[in-house]
Amino acid sequence: MQNYIDGELKAPVSEKYFDNYDPSRGKVYSQIPQSGKDDVEQAYVAAKKAFPSWSNMPKEERSKILVRLSSLIEQNLDRLAEAESLDNGKPLWLAKKVDIPRAVANFQFFATAILHFASESHSMEDRGVNYTLREPIGVVGCISPWNLPLYLFSWKVAPALASGNTVVAKPSEITPMTAYLLSELCIEAGIPKGVFNIIHGTGPDVGAAIVEHPGIKAISFTGGTKTGEYIARTAAPMFKKLSLELGGKNPTIVFADCDFENTVNATATAAFSNQGQICLCGSRLFVQKDIYDQFKEAFVKRVQTLNVGPPMQDSSKIGAVVSKPHMEKVLSYIELAKEEGGSILTGGEQVKLDGEFSDGYYINPTVIEGLSFDCRTNQEEIFGPVVTIMPFETEEEVLMMANSTEYGLAASVWTENLKKAHRVARNLDSGIVWLNSWLVRDLRTPFGGVKNSGVGREGGFEALKFFTEAKNVCIQY
Repeated sequence: MQNYIDGELKAPVSEKYFDNYDPSRGKVYSQIPQSGKDDVEQAYVAAKKAFPSWSNMPKEERSKILVRLSSLIEQNLDRLAEAESLDNGKPLWLAKKVDIPRAVANFQFFATAILHFASESHSMEDRGVNYTLREPIGVVGCISPWNLPLYLFSWKVAPALASGNTVVAKPSEITPMTAYLLSELCIEAGIPKGVFNIIHGTGPDVGAAIVEHPGIKAISFTGGTKTGEYIARTAAPMFKKLSLELGGKNPTIVFADCDFENTVNATATAAFSNQGQICLCGSRLFVQKDIYDQFKEAFVKRVQTLNVGPPMQDSSKIGAVVSKPHMEKVLSYIELAKEEGGSILTGGEQVKLDGEFSDGYYINPTVIEGLSFDCRTNQEEIFGPVVTIMPFETEEEVLMMANSTEYGLAASVWTENLKKAHRVARNLDSGIVWLNSWLVRDLRTPFGGVKNSGVGREGGFEALKFFTEAKNVCIQY
């Protein structure tokens, strides 16, 4: 792979590369640029030079260029989905259904949203009027995670570019392939030189250089809470704008009056989609005692139908987790759960496939019972195909348990009682609450968490506001 700097594909300054693994086989299949501060500086210089013309370009022209890029992603859907599946380990059907279509939608949405983005005016009766200008910030940094590589990369880059900023972006070094392929499509789409730059490499080498660069005025980051803490500590004294979408330990709350069959199927999907490697997955399942035994039995049976297999096979519902270190981390949490008194109802072990996939990183979807709500397994983010199941009696009890973690990203509530649904949603410490649904997304809505799950909101006009500075202009009559 190569970096994308000033409209061209370039080798890293170091001329060094490191291994990129196919997690389904546990084998090296490509080489990633080992970039650093010098590469980031090259990208920054190019982005700074390109900023005046890009920011002053009529928004209609910027929109056309980004719509063209969106169309190219759509035209290359199969190729990109295959690359995403190979690089990440997720089932190919999932990449085709969710990841790449969402990248298409992200560029399409923000390319057209900028045409309808309006600022405020405030009349002072007969004294005058104030109006607000929204101006692009300048050179901004976008750092994205490995779980939904092109999906979340585009989620950040698209509003930044649409708003008139120029971008220095870092995809995850664990799953960089679709960002590299995107750079080829950017050249084909005619994005002007320097407007969008993609630097590959590790967090300490490239991510830190972006965060610490004095000329990069805003950072949009999705990833772990510990890394978010570092970014906040580093960027705050430099007065950079920050958007941090961090970890989650999301509760799924099932009341006795739920639509039983629909809830069983949907909560299994919520727990194990993308091998449980979505920050929105429901990893703590609370079920009201009246139906606990019945629901547990049905849920475990449903989970046992989720076939673990090679990502390219249509029959595979669970693919490989993203890396060997991550697999070992998830398995260590399963062992911790046992030490904390948990019982494994299903799963709990690594899966060894045959043939060329025998060295892949596969874990059986795991359901654990018998843990206290405040044990480490129920408080720390595991980010894998592991869910705990616990009974509760009252609304007050489940809210206490659901709100007990340091996180507050997402939650889902399952009940046919309308008043209860709204009441519980209001009292959950969560940035997003789904009622009788999960992962239903409207790109116009604000996205983000509370507590240690992040700072700021992405999505819709919230993203366009983040990537612009407000300027008040006052006219006195």
